[in-house]
Amino acid sequence: MKLLSDVEPEAKVVIKRIEGGKDVIGHLKNLGITEGIELNVLAHVPAHEHSGAISARAAGKEVVLGHGVADKIYLEKARAMTTLLELEEGDRGIVRSLGGGKDFAAWVFELGIEVGSEVEFLRHLPDQTILFRIADKEIKMGEGLASKVLAEYEGKSIQINFLQQGKKAKVTRIIGGASVKQRLDEMGFKEGAEITLTEKEVAAPTPQRGKYVRAKLGEQLITIGHGIAEKVWVE
Repeated sequence: MKLLSDVEPEAKVVIKRIEGGKDVIGHLKNLGITEGIELNVLAHVPAHEHSGAISARAAGKEVVLGHGVADKIYLEKARAMTTLLELEEGDRGIVRSLGGGKDFAAWVFELGIEVGSEVEFLRHLPDQTILFRIADKEIKMGEGLASKVLAEYEGKSIQINFLQQGKKAKVTRIIGGASVKQRLDEMGFKEGAEITLTEKEVAAPTPQRGKYVRAKLGEQLITIGHGIAEKVWVE
């Protein structure tokens, strides 16, 4: 047996074992991948070369998503299953699976994203970092991390990415896992904290990301992240 991530293109394989726990097994099941089924591996393709966050429309409003988040949202578009990160401007798809477990599903739900909903890819955002001021402290972070902070601004709940330079807002909620919440808490992004967006600047280049496995299941095209493919044993 070998890992799906190591299978050469144009090979047919049978899924023999899936590791990684209930979240991984459930996510792959949503894509139609279970032990015993046959996959036709088509290609290994690099992740999207653009390294900034993305803008999408969900539940009628624009949201900002970091790469790590968009990479875990699987949509069906023209009978192909792919990640939100792989779409291009104007593309739309129906969410079929969320690859980050129950906690991930709960917080993207707050952004209007859930299984069965339609998401439209709007555009790639400039690769930049954002500077905020909390009390007398200035904090710098990427758009992906900033997108996980919700704040009240002019009576509305927004992701702090949408603040304009010089504008203030009050933090209402952090969405994300325990490690994200702890990191932001240590920076001062606590409920009730008043923040000001002071500046946006171009970020330093980021390293090349990993690859996807493109495969065909029956007549359906599927994109599988490299991290997930490393948990699937085939023969």
